[in-house]
Amino acid sequence: MHNRILDISDGGARLRSSLQRLVIERDQQPDVTIPFADVAVLMVAHPQVSYSQSVLANLSAAGGVFVSCDERRHPVGMLLPLAGHFTQAERFAAQASASLPTRKRLWQQIARAKIRGQAEVLVQLNGSDHGLLAMVPQVRSGDTTNLEAQAARRYWPKVFGSTFRRIHEASEPTRSEDDSLAGDDEQQPADAVDELSLLSLQNRWLNYGYAVLRAMTARAVCASGLHPSLGLHHHNRYNAFCLADDLMEPFRPVVDLAVVRLFEHHADLWELNREAKRELLSA
Repeated sequence: MHNRILDISDGGARLRSSLQRLVIERDQQPDVTIPFADVAVLMVAHPQVSYSQSVLANLSAAGGVFVSCDERRHPVGMLLPLAGHFTQAERFAAQASASLPTRKRLWQQIARAKIRGQAEVLVQLNGSDHGLLAMVPQVRSGDTTNLEAQAARRYWPKVFGSTFRRIHEASEPTRSEDDSLAGDDEQQPADAVDELSLLSLQNRWLNYGYAVLRAMTARAVCASGLHPSLGLHHHNRYNAFCLADDLMEPFRPVVDLAVVRLFEHHADLWELNREAKRELLSA
């Protein structure tokens, strides 16, 4: 069963295949072997990890997803299986010819499900949905009034505080950029630096969780015989995973809640360490 997410990020390793199994070799440690059939996602986030072509081929043949990360441990590439379903060509054609009203109605269902999930998170955290549940039936076909964005503006301050703002990977400030906010000759107050650091860390954890969710969704899309680039709402000529980005939306609140709980359990958490990743992935 494809139920394991492997994150190779805490040191160098050599990955190879043997007898339909992934073998993880580390210096002065016993080898770890895992059947490829058990691996849903293999995420490599350390520069000193090497792997063979047979690892990628066997992982893809078993239906697993390979994710490569940059030096900041942000996912930058994804390898998906080509063969996903026995009626793949037929489903591609039906997907490409889906009418605009059909796509808009499907996006309506997705937006409603996402807002409903956000409301459930707020109830768990604050005991109130803060008006989000009332917005769910108001979402129209295609979400033409953009209630998804309106719900988000209510949602984020109630989850992470009034100063929180979402920062995507491409726009996340580095430490040098944070320092430059105060000018060349002026240092920021310690509490301002801590606030920026916390904001950056919260967003890094959210982006990490979303990246894993995106990989899992893209894998499920391909396994269903659908094309991941033919989206319902997301449309970008440079995005190969528009449909995955659409379908993962209702599950984002699961990641949000997991990140909140992570910070509750680890008040001194200031890095993407192995133990915290394991706790987040278990969500």
